[in-house]
Amino acid sequence: MSVSTDPGHGGRWTSLTAGGREWLWHRDEPRRQGIVPGDAFADSGGIEECVPTVRGLPDHGDAWSRPWWREGDRDVVDCPDFRLTRRIDTDSGAAVADYTLTAEPGYRFVRAAHALLELSPSARLGIDGPAVTRLYPDEGARWVTGTWPLVDGVPLDRLGPDDGTAAGAVVLTPRISVQDGRDTLHLSVEAAGQPVSIALWRNLGGFPCDAPYRSVGVEPLLGRVFDRSEAADGDTAVVPASGHVTWRLTITAHRRP
Repeated sequence: MSVSTDPGHGGRWTSLTAGGREWLWHRDEPRRQGIVPGDAFADSGGIEECVPTVRGLPDHGDAWSRPWWREGDRDVVDCPDFRLTRRIDTDSGAAVADYTLTAEPGYRFVRAAHALLELSPSARLGIDGPAVTRLYPDEGARWVTGTWPLVDGVPLDRLGPDDGTAAGAVVLTPRISVQDGRDTLHLSVEAAGQPVSIALWRNLGGFPCDAPYRSVGVEPLLGRVFDRSEAADGDTAVVPASGHVTWRLTITAHRRP
């Protein structure tokens, strides 16, 4: 497995390859290179580091719009309320990213590895066993609670061709697999003492309304909601007395013969 990132532009993961396949989806977004904090999100694909929120304010968080720098074997970004560090290791054949967020004790946040994947319409998403799922049927709508994979009539484990819909979901599980033809990608997140889940962005040509395109996000998440401002107790990560929260993102892939 090979990983490339762009520290100067939000620490975005620009490539994730395994078995000769590029897993990350990209689109031409000329605004991305000139983004400054406070700008609306510029969706160019890859994996964006979204923290301390995904939806809400600031749009897709603070970290994606700021330059990161290298400190030893880690990438670092300073945001108004926190410092985030990241170390990515691929020596084991997996992509293992270890993170530390440093902030005042009691600070509440949501964090997503906002991974947009290059997938065919026949790709399938897999969860081990039934899982509580929060489906956001429309942008800005309150979630509908159900059980994976069918929630409110939406088969979240399947993609299919463009149908003009766009929906988000949060699945209360720490891991997910993505099978596309002979290839399978596994993503998982672990954080001691913090809520974790998998967020999904299932945009089949339904967003944005003025110029829709297709994009599929599979996003390991600290927290259980997209918008920190709407979170109930237990739905965000919380910085403990130590002032630090650590977590690990692990991505593996394999190809059937």
